[in-house]
Amino acid sequence: MATHRYTIILEREPDGGFHVFCPALKGCHSQGDSLDEALDNIREAIEAYLESVEAHGEPIPREDMLFKPVEVAR
Repeated sequence: MATHRYTIILEREPDGGFHVFCPALKGCHSQGDSLDEALDNIREAIEAYLESVEAHGEPIPREDMLFKPVEVAR
């Protein structure tokens, strides 16, 4: 079994908990009431996403992202 590594982004929700998504996997989102729950849930969402990709005979997406901070003066 191959191991795949993806970047995830967690955003705090105004009413508590976290929204989490994987930019490399379009539409792969989840949430959780705690950080640990959100991490567990996004792992499950990624696994389901990859299973669906494989079931449709498509290649496993590879992450190809660059992160660069941008300064804006105001």
